[in-house]
Amino acid sequence: MPLSKLREFLDSNQVKYLVISHSLAYTAQGIAALTHIKGKELAKTVMVMVDGKLAMAVVPASFRVDLHRLKKYLDAETVELASEHEFRHRFADCETGSMPPFGNLYGMDVFVDESLAEDKEIAFNAGTHRELVRMSFEDFHRLAKPSLITLAAKSAGAHAA
Repeated sequence: MPLSKLREFLDSNQVKYLVISHSLAYTAQGIAALTHIKGKELAKTVMVMVDGKLAMAVVPASFRVDLHRLKKYLDAETVELASEHEFRHRFADCETGSMPPFGNLYGMDVFVDESLAEDKEIAFNAGTHRELVRMSFEDFHRLAKPSLITLAAKSAGAHAA
């Protein structure tokens, strides 16, 4: 069960969290609608390649990752969306596209849009297309140790990442 690695990590750190089960959904906006969570309060994990190295970019579901802004912040040569082929093997315990934003569990950096810190809680995929975890942003920040930056741009339909 994909949630077990995340659950073990949260439990071992005495974190309070809620698991929310929902009908099968593959998009962050679809999950937000099913679970009645506002798109700006649901975190979407987007896999990116930064100078050839995998990293997580986390933005509100109703936004997309501004790759140019991330590149500038990191002073990187290249920042681009990672293909499923490039990251699938790193998440053997997760359904593809449902990774939780805990890069520390998978040996990678995490960059989180600072707007997600404005809410007391954060909700995100829990490794399946049927479960979310909701927990305090404070606990998430303490455990995932992400870099908080301005990372989100308004969604542009099919170009949203």
